[in-house]
Amino acid sequence: MPAPALTVSVEGKSRERSTAAVNLDAKEAVDIAQGLDENVFLFVPNLIGYTRIILAAVALKYMPSSPWYCTLLYGISCLLDAVDGHAARLLNQTSRFGAVLDMITDRCTTSGLLCYLASAYPSYALVFQALIALDFSSHYVHMYSTLLTGSKSHKTIESDVSRILNFYYNNPKTLFLFCAGNELCFFALYLMKWDTTPLGLSIPPPLGFVASKVAPGLAQWVAGLTFAQILVMVTFPICFGKNVISIVQGWKASKILVGVDLAERMEMMKRKQEEKR
Repeated sequence: MPAPALTVSVEGKSRERSTAAVNLDAKEAVDIAQGLDENVFLFVPNLIGYTRIILAAVALKYMPSSPWYCTLLYGISCLLDAVDGHAARLLNQTSRFGAVLDMITDRCTTSGLLCYLASAYPSYALVFQALIALDFSSHYVHMYSTLLTGSKSHKTIESDVSRILNFYYNNPKTLFLFCAGNELCFFALYLMKWDTTPLGLSIPPPLGFVASKVAPGLAQWVAGLTFAQILVMVTFPICFGKNVISIVQGWKASKILVGVDLAERMEMMKRKQEEKR
């Protein structure tokens, strides 16, 4: 039986999306998952996902005491995030479970790091808590809205829905830049608690002379910067942009859900009017 379709007309445009690739209820899906020889749980990309979870969990354990172990394990876990997608396409092992596993792993890994930062920088605890809430809520409502409208992937965003999200999700380089920069910024904040060795940088002579006149303490401040502090300053604009995109994502997804609600209400009112006739 073909899956039911949702058709919505807005401003003269009609869109039809299948609500699912196949029409199954939960019990049928569970029976199929238990009965078939092909085990999606053991797909190579999903095995990579489980490895990422283990590495991230061990990294979080070492986070309060061993920054080098933590950095190594956390870094490998993040690098594997770029591998699982390539493996899925190469081996023809893409799956909805894998996509959700990847998203959950990303969210939980980042939130674990932000929880530590909230304790390491108590004055900014509310900021880190807000970032966790934004990350989870934005991705949840986005995932729900894309599934509700029948998209095969949460990364499939048309430009007429959101140019920002279309550019963000459909350009691999842009997606990597924002995700990597966001994670690097948070991790650099973690390293700042451990990295106390100044790099001893100096301002180039032409600018240095001007700086000494305009801001006498600037040269000393630059000389006292650590590697972690510089990394935070470089990646902060990317991190800020990533969280602005999360706000856009949550807002657009909310508008989609409201649009579906209104379409269903109009359909219900139409049926009631027909029944009265």
